[in-house]
Amino acid sequence: MKTLVFLEHHGQAISKASLGVLSKAAGLGGETAAILAGADLAGLAAQAGSFGAGTVFLAEDPRLAAALPQPRVDVLAGLVAGEAFDTVLFAQSVLATDLAAALAVRLDAGLNWDLVDLELREGTLVGRRPALSDSVRIDVGWSSPVRLALFRAGAFDPVESDARAELRELHVELDERSLRAELREAAAEEPSGPSIEDADVIVAGGRGLGGPEGFALLEELAEALGGAVAATRAVVDAGWYPYPTQVGQTGKTVSPRLYLAVGISGAIQHKVGMQGSGVIVAINKDPNAPIFEYADLGVVGDLNEIVPRLAALVRDARA
Repeated sequence: MKTLVFLEHHGQAISKASLGVLSKAAGLGGETAAILAGADLAGLAAQAGSFGAGTVFLAEDPRLAAALPQPRVDVLAGLVAGEAFDTVLFAQSVLATDLAAALAVRLDAGLNWDLVDLELREGTLVGRRPALSDSVRIDVGWSSPVRLALFRAGAFDPVESDARAELRELHVELDERSLRAELREAAAEEPSGPSIEDADVIVAGGRGLGGPEGFALLEELAEALGGAVAATRAVVDAGWYPYPTQVGQTGKTVSPRLYLAVGISGAIQHKVGMQGSGVIVAINKDPNAPIFEYADLGVVGDLNEIVPRLAALVRDARA
């Protein structure tokens, strides 16, 4: 098996989800390579090599500076054909989803998406995908010579090693049609802490907070723990908290070491996005809330009393 992993980066940081997919690919054996596409990549190359890639291909060109999929399709299609890769893996994101779909068409290749695991069984590559609202797992495979897979963000944790990769620069050739789209402006909210995809600790809130003002309590606790604040779909739909913080079936999938669910009932749609967390702690005044069925620890009580006291205890312990 000869595997290529697309590493998505923002600024001078490779996404944690991409590095997790790279580590998984390296553990499967065979030849594992990674590709970085963009501008000013020198600072990222060494980082990529320490997570399992034997070779890191650098496609560095000012025309790749913007996070647009079509120029990257040109680069990947040429690399897959030129180096005879039979497997191409992506960590789920808006860019990676567009890129994987377009590359599948370009290569006439099979694409399996929303995967949470990958393994070799008697020499055959088999993917694992949730189905029926995440209540079961099904096996999926490929019939095409080139296999493409898109994994849920947070499906794998990055595993760093002392290994170093060979760096190879690519000559970038782009089709004129791929340059017709132009990114005129990109705006993003300035983060005040770690993103929910990268945080080791997440404090998530639901409708049990009573209103948007309740998130001030969660922000205080998250700051004390060095974590990030997340929310349920009902909360973001109500305008209580920003959409990028939504965890769940229609939001983001996270796998922090600690997940505190505050005022969250625990519907299956939310469980889908956070069930991979290391330890799940639920705080809810309803002892029959479904979230207690899969939480590792449960606290029944008034969150308005519990959360401030918990934040104070954490600050005192760290003082």
